[in-house]
Amino acid sequence: MKIEQQIQQAALAAVKALYGQEVPEKTVQLQKTRNEFEGNLTLVVFPFVKMARKSPELTGQEIGDYLVSNCDAISKYNVVKGFLNLSISDEAWLQLLTDIDQEDHYGEKTADDSAPLVMIEYSSPNTNKPLHLGHVRNNLLGWSLAQIMQANGNRVVKTNIVNDRGIHICKSMLAWQKWGNDETPESSGKKGDHLIGDYYVAFDKHYREEIKQLVAQGMDEEQAKQEAPLIKEAHAMLVKWEQNDPEVRALWEKMNNWVYAGFDETYQKMGVSFDKIYYESQTYLKGKAKVEEGLEKGLFERHEDGSVWADLTNEGLDQKLLLRSDGTSVYMTQDIGTAEMRYEDYPIDKMIYVVGNEQNYHFQVLSILLDRLGFKWGKELTHFSYGMVELPNGKMKSREGTVVDADDLMELMVSDARRVSDEAGKNNDMTEAEKQETARIVGMGALKYFILKVDARKNMLFNPEESIDFNGNTGPFIQYTHARIRSILRKAKDERQEISHHSTLTAKEVELIQKMSEYGAAVEQAGKDYSPSGIANYCYELTKVFNQFYHDYSILNEPDADKRQLRLIIARNVAKILKNGMALLGIEVPERM
Repeated sequence: MKIEQQIQQAALAAVKALYGQEVPEKTVQLQKTRNEFEGNLTLVVFPFVKMARKSPELTGQEIGDYLVSNCDAISKYNVVKGFLNLSISDEAWLQLLTDIDQEDHYGEKTADDSAPLVMIEYSSPNTNKPLHLGHVRNNLLGWSLAQIMQANGNRVVKTNIVNDRGIHICKSMLAWQKWGNDETPESSGKKGDHLIGDYYVAFDKHYREEIKQLVAQGMDEEQAKQEAPLIKEAHAMLVKWEQNDPEVRALWEKMNNWVYAGFDETYQKMGVSFDKIYYESQTYLKGKAKVEEGLEKGLFERHEDGSVWADLTNEGLDQKLLLRSDGTSVYMTQDIGTAEMRYEDYPIDKMIYVVGNEQNYHFQVLSILLDRLGFKWGKELTHFSYGMVELPNGKMKSREGTVVDADDLMELMVSDARRVSDEAGKNNDMTEAEKQETARIVGMGALKYFILKVDARKNMLFNPEESIDFNGNTGPFIQYTHARIRSILRKAKDERQEISHHSTLTAKEVELIQKMSEYGAAVEQAGKDYSPSGIANYCYELTKVFNQFYHDYSILNEPDADKRQLRLIIARNVAKILKNGMALLGIEVPERM
């Protein structure tokens, strides 16, 4: 039983024995003792003062005396006003360390077949351009959230919806038709998604030129945007696509396949994957059918021009367009269709959409519509809303080709990690292959940690140079601590690994064991809050506590065999928890650095 649970049970027994009252478990409030006071855990006495009919100080003393006599985990106490500060016995800490040591994934839960099924949607790329820095944040948050939900005992399905249809896709297709000269990823040596992205940029360049010319001829700018020959051709291509024109569909399929091959490569480098991928081209018709069904049931209304709307005024919102007057679908319709397909594929208990905060209103509306249409998780759907990523030199625009490309960014991070290691001489005894693999792990760890340590709801500024620092709140700092511990353990390979339960613990050793024991609570809280940053912050705190301990105490050179053994076991478990915690962020930790 955990130390907190032992104290809670003993405190409930104390209240019954001393004051004849049975109180609910939640009345026993335990918190970490503040640094300026002696003790490890503090019991809040105020809830028991009225039933004790004594001052908070006297109530605290009575409960403290009872706990010292009746709970083996507590060695002594002190009372400060209405707070009972409890010191935990060395025996209890050593037993806790034994428990931690015996579990490979201490603090994490395993799902069984009856566990809730949570579906998490992330990535959602368009097939007209490569993934960029914004997608990096999205994918890293989605992947990490999936690991955290799993570590909280849920079954998880990771899913992606690819925006593979629409006017933006036709723009790239048309540009390739006009100026591509049958260029392919093989002939150009470019990844397919990059190749198609170039044509999206080319379309915009020519389109803007046409607008400029029409404005120079006296046309209003808004009208010029509608009348430019290129945009008219793109719309005509979209109509042909909708009509299943074989030539347009064949081109669309060919170019999309180039993009998917490129995406797969990027996902692999990023260390993310999906259990199921959906495509808008397969879901939008399903969405239209679902809206028509809702119309027949009187859930929606058709306007005079033939368009279909949902009236949400009773929910304090406005009217929402679901089908245009020409019968074509909007994003909301597609999301309804995707939900229908997912519901047929999986018995979902919870649906989480990882999408930027500019879509907050969209998901508020989607939740209401899915609930109306009878999806049991509609009302409970979660929009995991996150802020924008900006760079020191401003925002990104994909049409203008000024985005920070995900592949380029990952390459930069790995080469920076290699340069920093080479300059520091940390990798001198490694083979070339080991140097490169370590640079990959450290570079990607730096990128992921820098993005995930920030509260997802906030906008963030990504600074590659800051992220690769080996000191401070960075991925490499935590990775280096793990590698350092693994090095200590390799040197001590002949040591016995059992825990002596007669050891006397120093304050720093207690602090480390207590910090490790908080991992489960950190995982649970991160699951409740949908917060990868909570795990990142926990890993950083544990790393700092270990480094302070390592600075103050020797491990390998400790002359007392029992103490040396104890410190090795503590170190081994710190490394284990850091490895597991960083894995929840999708971050690998190297054995050597």
